[in-house]
Amino acid sequence: MAKAHDIASSLDRIKMQIQWNRLLSVVEEQAQTLMRTAFSTSTREAGDLSAGVFDNHGRMLAQAVTGTPGHVNAMAASVGYFLEEFPTQTMREGDIFITNDPWKGTGHLNDFTVVTPTFHKGRLVALFASTSHVVDIGGRGFGPDGRQVYEEGLNIPITRLAEKGKMNSLLFEIVRANVRNPVEVEGDLYSLAACNDIGARRLVDMMSEFAIDDLDDLGERIIAMSRDGMMAEIEKLPNGTYKNTMRIDGYESKLDLVAEMTISEKGVAVDFAGTSPVSNFGINVPITYTEAYASFGVRCVVGGSIPNNAGSLSTIKISAPEGTILHAPHPCAVTARHVIGQMLPDVVLGCLNQAIPDQVPAEGTSCLWNPVFLSGHGLTDDSTNIDDQPFAMNTFHAGGTGARPGKDGMSATAFPSGVRNTPIEVNETIAPLIFWKKEYRCDSGGAGLHRGGTGQVMEVTHANGKAFAINSMFDRVIHPPRGRNGGANGQAGRLYLESGQELRGKGRQTINGGDKLVIEMPGGGGLKSPLQRPAELVGRDVLNGIVSIEAARAEYGVIVGQDGVVNIVETERERSNRVS
Repeated sequence: MAKAHDIASSLDRIKMQIQWNRLLSVVEEQAQTLMRTAFSTSTREAGDLSAGVFDNHGRMLAQAVTGTPGHVNAMAASVGYFLEEFPTQTMREGDIFITNDPWKGTGHLNDFTVVTPTFHKGRLVALFASTSHVVDIGGRGFGPDGRQVYEEGLNIPITRLAEKGKMNSLLFEIVRANVRNPVEVEGDLYSLAACNDIGARRLVDMMSEFAIDDLDDLGERIIAMSRDGMMAEIEKLPNGTYKNTMRIDGYESKLDLVAEMTISEKGVAVDFAGTSPVSNFGINVPITYTEAYASFGVRCVVGGSIPNNAGSLSTIKISAPEGTILHAPHPCAVTARHVIGQMLPDVVLGCLNQAIPDQVPAEGTSCLWNPVFLSGHGLTDDSTNIDDQPFAMNTFHAGGTGARPGKDGMSATAFPSGVRNTPIEVNETIAPLIFWKKEYRCDSGGAGLHRGGTGQVMEVTHANGKAFAINSMFDRVIHPPRGRNGGANGQAGRLYLESGQELRGKGRQTINGGDKLVIEMPGGGGLKSPLQRPAELVGRDVLNGIVSIEAARAEYGVIVGQDGVVNIVETERERSNRVS
């Protein structure tokens, strides 16, 4: 009898696992639908989005692999706010809800979160949620120059996008009247609704196939197993308190991001007390975005194989004192919150490096280098631009990541956001710009046994020789990514004009007609001493244009020809004598 019970229990676990896997495939199709139907390049080309399914209590059961941690983990918290405004008992088939409230969504007005209730046999069984970044939401445009959130664009509280299947036409009229790209933005709102609808259909199909009427048992199993799995991984870490500080550029002044991590039998807690106060500009971070990226920093090293959901996230507690730049209250300006928030995984990894040395990467560029290019009356210093072809384009690009344990850093790769670089061919079809250069930036990766990832260089002009503007939201221009455990720092970024003028890392600036904008993105920090790097790898880097002949000798003690052939490898003493 016991054997029969064991067999039944095993079959039950297998069945549950199959259903869990199906749920993951459902949300992945949800995300792919969003990408295929999106109007904006940030979603369609770069994958700046999230998608997931939640139980009736607002707990995330599954998220799509496609998407960014900032969207996914912040969305995990935002669904609870929707339920406060619209309890499940008030929801009806055909209802869709929406907001871009930074403090109840994903941190700034350019991100819309859409929540759709799903019904099966007349009963509410789940909630599908999705987010995406729209190209424009009015106000000053996507940039850091606002002083309050009221300047940054249209703020839509949690409200109905549709009621019983009928779209909210008044809401669409308000959106169209307030944005510079009404067709794209309206199209993106429909794509968010469409992807949730696909998720709901696939979920109902799955439930019918498995003859289940609700997700209660499956949801409880998912959350419990994920939490237990994470706690088992955390138990492998040495208990204790670990501190790390990172200095970054900021806007009007430098900023210090200060973290204290406590590992205990309760889980992992990260407190950002001591971090710099809020800024007067739009680089402030709502706490939901801080929670999203700080918890992701832990998950990068601890429990990476465990699915991301309410259960695994519950083992990590993030806190920051209100009034610091990582817990900015309303009405702080927050449009460029990603510039600061995306630094947090590196801050957290600096704590983990003390607990588990040599198991975490060096610092990387971290924040996206995503310039917003604009043209039109009032947007440049040239007041005669009234008749210019107006445009507002957000294009995603990235510097190098930090070197990884056992591996070099990744070049021109967005970490921690995970979004893709926007192809310049796509950019040139959207706006009258020419991208003259897009290539690796030689010597930008920090030297080390494992080299930091390489940044990239871009050169841009107006196709018609006219003036255009850039909204800069870049960091690591003054303070470069730091190497770790003996590795060298990566190169800091740089922004300048071909005519010689240096530009700031943040703020709206004009590129005069006929001039060329040059963007040099940072490289990631190196890991361990450069003198430990095999000479043949240095030679290969020289051959590939990643490291110069001069840097090969100065940083690695390797004399190599342009063909990558190693001639001499200096001893540590020879190199020390030469450097001194």
